[in-house]
Amino acid sequence: MSVTRLDDVNVDKVVLAAPRGFCAGVEKAIKALDWMTRVFTPPVFCYHEIVHNQFVVDYFKSLGVVFIDDVTLVPAGAPVMLSAHGSPPEVIEAARETGGTVIDAVCPLVTKVHHELKVRARKGYTVLYVGHEDHEEAVGTMAVAPESVHLIESTPDIDALAHLAGPFALLSQTTLSLDEWQDLREYAEVKFPDIWMPNRSDLCFATTNRQAALRAIAAEADAVIVIGSANSSNTVALTKVAEAVGCPRVLRVNGAFELPDDLSGTVAVTAGASAPESLVNEVLEALNPTDGVSVRSVTVEDEYFPPPPELREMLKTLSAVLDLALRTPLPSTFDGQADREFTAAEVLSAAAR
Repeated sequence: MSVTRLDDVNVDKVVLAAPRGFCAGVEKAIKALDWMTRVFTPPVFCYHEIVHNQFVVDYFKSLGVVFIDDVTLVPAGAPVMLSAHGSPPEVIEAARETGGTVIDAVCPLVTKVHHELKVRARKGYTVLYVGHEDHEEAVGTMAVAPESVHLIESTPDIDALAHLAGPFALLSQTTLSLDEWQDLREYAEVKFPDIWMPNRSDLCFATTNRQAALRAIAAEADAVIVIGSANSSNTVALTKVAEAVGCPRVLRVNGAFELPDDLSGTVAVTAGASAPESLVNEVLEALNPTDGVSVRSVTVEDEYFPPPPELREMLKTLSAVLDLALRTPLPSTFDGQADREFTAAEVLSAAAR
């Protein structure tokens, strides 16, 4: 899709962060929902937004996906997908009771936190969960053991639990700002010296990689552009990172159409983990830097999450039907190597044209 360049922008150069954009969990979820739209006649239902990006959500709406916040609204026998953020156990059970195909697209890193919470609760721990109230991931995780977990958003929240006997454990939402999580972790360690924590941080590797990449370029920029939706926790965390390193101007935009026309100098650009690369390309085209675009990479990601097991089994069962039903030349049976090579960007390419 062609983007009109901004007439009054006088950008000298753009520094593009790497990694940026889609993470392995988002790749998995988008491709899984794409399969659902190919296998089933619309409507296909999805509990919550599949990922927190309006461009992605609107694309799937155009294919007949209906996004809901209550699984009891799913008609009997209709197919339903559960979002990448993870769902409460009672929601999963209610979805299965509708009698239709249920595919859980939860990110494996979120599943890890669910498991940690189950184990700690079973062992009698009081669990401090660092997260954001009402975020789908936090809601889904805390529902795993609601009697044992307490949401922590600030140091006073930790102080309020000092009267409890313990033992204590500390878990977190995967998409937090590293700085935000470290501050609360350090405070919790002082308050409860014997607090249990997992050997590996609950923070998503993709989240921390994107924050590190932006931190490496934000201080030298006159402005930072973070591409992603306002309800994306990891996107908002990126804006906090840029502000923390002292960038004088930090903007979050849904796409090039929201760019201001007074940008100048050096602009750093990144994208949240649920923002398509096509949106990044449109922003770069609109900025049209005089000295071009340079990429600053801090690491290379090669993680791959296979489709949900329910989906793989369904594709095996329906392979003969899929040969007739597919609208594009994709393999009709699940092939791990082919799935690894086929990207969510290709799924969304029809929307970008």
